[in-house]
Amino acid sequence: MSGTEPATAVELDAADPLAPLRQEFELPDGIYLVGNSLGALPRAARAHLTTELDRWATLGVEGHFTGELAWANSHHLVAEQLARLVGAQPAEVVAMNSLTVNLHLLMVSFYRPTPERHKILIEHGAFPSDHFAAESQIRQRGFDPTDSLVLVAPRDGEETLRPEDILAAIAEHGDQLALVLLPGLHYYTGQVLPMAHITAAAHAVAATVGFDLAHAAGNIELALHDWGVDFAAWCTYKYLNSGPGGVGGAYVHERHIQDQDLPKFLGWWGTNPATRFAMATTFEAIPTVDSWQLSNSAILTMATLRASLDLVDQAGGMAALRAKSERQIQFFDRRLAETMGDRLTNITPNAMSERGCQFGLRIAAGDGRRVFEELEAARVFCDWREPDVIRVAPVPLYNSFDDIDRFVTILDHIVQ
Repeated sequence: MSGTEPATAVELDAADPLAPLRQEFELPDGIYLVGNSLGALPRAARAHLTTELDRWATLGVEGHFTGELAWANSHHLVAEQLARLVGAQPAEVVAMNSLTVNLHLLMVSFYRPTPERHKILIEHGAFPSDHFAAESQIRQRGFDPTDSLVLVAPRDGEETLRPEDILAAIAEHGDQLALVLLPGLHYYTGQVLPMAHITAAAHAVAATVGFDLAHAAGNIELALHDWGVDFAAWCTYKYLNSGPGGVGGAYVHERHIQDQDLPKFLGWWGTNPATRFAMATTFEAIPTVDSWQLSNSAILTMATLRASLDLVDQAGGMAALRAKSERQIQFFDRRLAETMGDRLTNITPNAMSERGCQFGLRIAAGDGRRVFEELEAARVFCDWREPDVIRVAPVPLYNSFDDIDRFVTILDHIVQ
């Protein structure tokens, strides 16, 4: 092969320093390209689960306070790893609850409407849970979503949001804007939003900023602390491979943590652990984001999360994973262009800074549903999102360039 010819999947896999990580996962039979919905099973998760089950069997209730894996401190075991993953300080990050529960808990603190400033800005076509959460928070505070919910939408004929339109909407509603709540990466289009610029624009009009990082955490590099983001929440069962229903994550910037006037819902897992079991009813807030906790952790999903986060560290962190992801994105783009031509459209932005590993593919002539069903029948795991997009996500932790190559070959055959 001449030096000018593009590398093949075989060559790219042979040169990939992260290729051995694939052997650390158990993958379904077929081609698994749906880590954007549910990540693959880390092999080590079985051992982690067995350890916790054995501790339960032998220690019983004493497992809460015995050894390095003491259940009362299980959230501390992942704090540093999660902090590195999202660009935060360990005191700003906690694993708890689920994504939407965490959004509600954080909005109690950061959506503080007044008659003059009561609006929440979200995107048109938000993930339903986010839309429902924003609407219900508005109603709970005595306002009407018709007046208080601002939707920023793509321009006519476009799929993705223009950053300048988001910033313009923030400025337009600035005097009445209480909260900007947006995804870091949009679940449908795969678009990465300019979180640092959005944060600065919202703060310039005295609004708070929160991000749903469900599709961003473990997919792209994040710098929540340095960007000054007020709060964020994410799930861990997609790119962080904690398993179905896995524990969620939450972040609060350090400047808010010591603010004792900040409203929040209280639970006994957020109070001083030194006096927690004295059963006192005076709340002494833990001086970290842990004070937003309500109850003790879901130990089994914390165990599977540890198994996955160890592999992220083994890979070299998010910088190394993102570097491989960009190579896979470029290869995927090339294979689609040379094989599929105008028979499909990728609605995900072209610019690398505006995309993660997810592709949103729209099949020409409205044939997407049939194509998706035939992909399923061929044991190609991707997913369908109404009205007409097939989402495909090669995950750098365990997907190979060969997975991408075989997907395009099968897709070509089915579309023909």
